[in-house]
Amino acid sequence: MAELLTDDQIDAAIRDLLPEWKVADNALVRSVQKESFLDGIRLVATVAQLAESMNHHPDIDIRYTTITFRVSSHEAGGITDDDLVLARHIDTAAA
Repeated sequence: MAELLTDDQIDAAIRDLLPEWKVADNALVRSVQKESFLDGIRLVATVAQLAESMNHHPDIDIRYTTITFRVSSHEAGGITDDDLVLARHIDTAAA
């Protein structure tokens, strides 16, 4: 199981992510606004493939053209290095 990051490690890591990421309830959270519903669904499909290849899956909330990703390591009970990697993949996919 991956080790939880300390608060200091999380603070340092969040500065390296795009400013859209926030920490809430032991998870990294980012909402992405897309042009259309189908653009949002395509983003979800891309992230789903990345997450499956990592065997590390985010919680995803779809609200019309707004997609919200919550990334945490459920087994570890918080944020780990795996979450940072997935967050960076989400940033790339959302760009």
